[in-house]
Amino acid sequence: MRYRRLGRLGWKVSEVGYGMWGIGGGPGGFTGWDYDVAPRCLDEAVERGCNFFDTAWVYGRGVSERLLGDLLRRHPDRRLYVATKIPPKNREWPPRPGDTLDDVFPAEHIREYTRYSLENLGVERIDLMQFHVWEDRWATDGRWQETIADLKRQGLVDGVGISVNRWEPTNCLAALDTGLIDVVQVIYNIFDQAPEDELFGRALRDDIGIIARVPFDEGTLTGTLTADSNWPPEDWRSTYFGPENLGPSVARAEKLAVDVPPGMTMPELALRFILHHPAVGTVIPGMRRPEHVRANLAVSDGQPLDPDLLARLRAHRWDRQPTGWSQ
Repeated sequence: MRYRRLGRLGWKVSEVGYGMWGIGGGPGGFTGWDYDVAPRCLDEAVERGCNFFDTAWVYGRGVSERLLGDLLRRHPDRRLYVATKIPPKNREWPPRPGDTLDDVFPAEHIREYTRYSLENLGVERIDLMQFHVWEDRWATDGRWQETIADLKRQGLVDGVGISVNRWEPTNCLAALDTGLIDVVQVIYNIFDQAPEDELFGRALRDDIGIIARVPFDEGTLTGTLTADSNWPPEDWRSTYFGPENLGPSVARAEKLAVDVPPGMTMPELALRFILHHPAVGTVIPGMRRPEHVRANLAVSDGQPLDPDLLARLRAHRWDRQPTGWSQ
């Protein structure tokens, strides 16, 4: 495993981290989780050098955080970095146009869910606490700034981050102006290349850490979806891959398959594309089976993509606008 510096926090984190949404279960997430297999996946990741784990209270309403807390206790000799997220009070992903800071992140809500996460994780301090949604119109509101600063003064939180809304990579630049945001988590993959336009340059300039999420576009970039793919109604993907999105996604994946080199899988190509960019501190694929852990973590071998291949991948950029089903 290779390690990268996560911005000004200075942490040396595994360049392939662990995204824990898929193993948390609960409404609004993925089906098919297995609470017996999840600990084995997490343990194998640690043994293979992964030291960065990203979770959230909403992933199973605390279940994912508790799984991570158990992992920390099983490996007290390892320095494992914990990132979690405060859910929006009104449970809207992303915020609605008229939502105010009071609707989404009032001060007491921030404090309350910090306490919940500390209890679930069984820790005295959270390495990275992130806002799970964001609107830059809140950036200059001193109430969230003071609340976060107070949590840091109390030693309850170390770093502070924002998980940027889907397909809105610049909807955080004003927040970065405050100097309070250490890390930005953003969707970045072969299709979603827009963070390179402005955000990554800003991150490199100001030493902001970047966490790349959704490396496989919720499954499209695994190359396993077909026009007949379907999920149970309670699975979030049944909404994301509705009629408006499934067909175009499969078609684009089929075009991309032509550029996947012999001996390489599409997921491997997807991760290598993300890791080519120097702004990226870590990428956090979801991994629900041990074979996924082994395959994804093996990508951290220091082998760069061929420049000609990288140039061809630029043609697969897919700029999209947030819509009702994208969330």
